[in-house]
Amino acid sequence: MKDLWVPISGAIAQQKNVETIANNVANANTPGFKKDQLAFKEHLQVLEKGYNDIDLPNKEWAPADFYRSYGAENAQVKVDGSYTNHQQGSLQPTNNPLDLGIHGKGFFEVLTPNGVRYTRKGTFSINSKNQLVTSDGFPVLSKLDIPESALNRELASNKEIKLPQPEERIVNLGKGNISINLEGEIYQSGNRTGKLSIVEFEDIHAIKKEGNSFYINKDLRNIKNSELKSAVHQGFVEGSNVNAVSEMSNLIKAHRHFESIQKVIKAYDEVTGRGVNEIAKF
Repeated sequence: MKDLWVPISGAIAQQKNVETIANNVANANTPGFKKDQLAFKEHLQVLEKGYNDIDLPNKEWAPADFYRSYGAENAQVKVDGSYTNHQQGSLQPTNNPLDLGIHGKGFFEVLTPNGVRYTRKGTFSINSKNQLVTSDGFPVLSKLDIPESALNRELASNKEIKLPQPEERIVNLGKGNISINLEGEIYQSGNRTGKLSIVEFEDIHAIKKEGNSFYINKDLRNIKNSELKSAVHQGFVEGSNVNAVSEMSNLIKAHRHFESIQKVIKAYDEVTGRGVNEIAKF
């Protein structure tokens, strides 16, 4: 019954696919959400060993001679990995001056209990300390200005890079109307009071999701130091890049594939039970 592991591997992979698509659908209305997709890997034993088109034994045939699996019982399929689709979501107007949407590849830098994280969810507010915070109450950070020459010098020396503590970069707001331009500069009553930290990455797929619309970047070398191309739009939020209709269609397909594999497993089970019963008769 080692053949049974072939459909079981497919069922496990398809179940993971169903869970991933269902999570995308559940977050279709989450601001700044980026959908996840899976990559599958199929292992075919026949591609490793090969076989001849004509494979007939030159002898008196036995029933076993008609069974040529070519290693199919060792085939399998599995999830080779998952990746996040960072395609731009549509910017939706809210007329709330504390709602900010990013057009481009940038992320807001915020301070969480687990350290500095990055997010595209720009539904901000002001807490009792006059700090700009996320919908979870985590402080938003201001721009860290380090000369590129100094940063490259520190990286080349392989020394630990000494940077200002994140707590020193929390965006504090005063009184007055808030205006934020496309570069993320904050103005109140006509005076510039700070600049939001908008971060872009050399390899956007190197950052990992951590839940609640937050991402983690484990390598400072992945942060771009060149001129950024992202623009901040005040009074807008970025919608998710999930197409609900398309994802629901994919979810139905994944469910049907899973059900088909279940039928195969059930057929194997019936064959086994029938074989045991027939053998018992002898």
